[in-house]
Amino acid sequence: MSPTHIAVVDDEPDITQLIARYLGAQGLRVSQWQRGEDLLRAMADDAPALVLLDLGLPGEDGLAIARRLREHHRCGLVIVSGRGDAVDKVVGLEIGADDYITKPFDLRELLARVKAVLRRLEPVAPAPAPASNGFRFAGFRLDTGARHVSDAQGREIALTGGEFDLLVTLCRHAGRVLSRDFLLDDTRGREAGPFDRTIDVQIGRLRRKLEAASASDAVIIKSVRGAGYLLAVPVEVLT
Repeated sequence: MSPTHIAVVDDEPDITQLIARYLGAQGLRVSQWQRGEDLLRAMADDAPALVLLDLGLPGEDGLAIARRLREHHRCGLVIVSGRGDAVDKVVGLEIGADDYITKPFDLRELLARVKAVLRRLEPVAPAPAPASNGFRFAGFRLDTGARHVSDAQGREIALTGGEFDLLVTLCRHAGRVLSRDFLLDDTRGREAGPFDRTIDVQIGRLRRKLEAASASDAVIIKSVRGAGYLLAVPVEVLT
């Protein structure tokens, strides 16, 4: 099996080389780019499984590159940036990043975040006797094996890996209020920090995508003030 391809995009060669050496020693194949446009041109021939993207790039900035990646490619996306303000993190997650890491960073934490995103991108292996093949709710069909969500007309709803995992968790616990800590631990394997808005941002983005494709005006994901979120529509388990 060929090693997983990770692309690192940063205008500082010292940083891309540092990351490439470390991740390469962990068995990953790493390509290095200083401009986002160069990465995008290479995507057709050698698309990475995951992109580590700086925001302060020459030419098109990182946010513009992130938008283009999300519009045209289905790779994982982790923003690695010196911009640590909450607003920058929210904007990055709103665009569709699977995670956001602030410089300076610990290489071991970077590796853990990369592995977590890659795990979420892996197709679910078929089990001998699966409890379910997915869920049907509010006219939508969620296929856990194919990691695919479609509307009542069979059109695919484009979700990021994090959004898909959130929706699976909400479906599995339909009608139950789930806290932010529970959602973050269940989908990412870590607890929320005091200013961590990752779940709020992804829930908001997921809610807008479902509502835009819904055939009804029913509230699908409900916010419960001070408690968390719940899937507020009936769910049928598909076997």
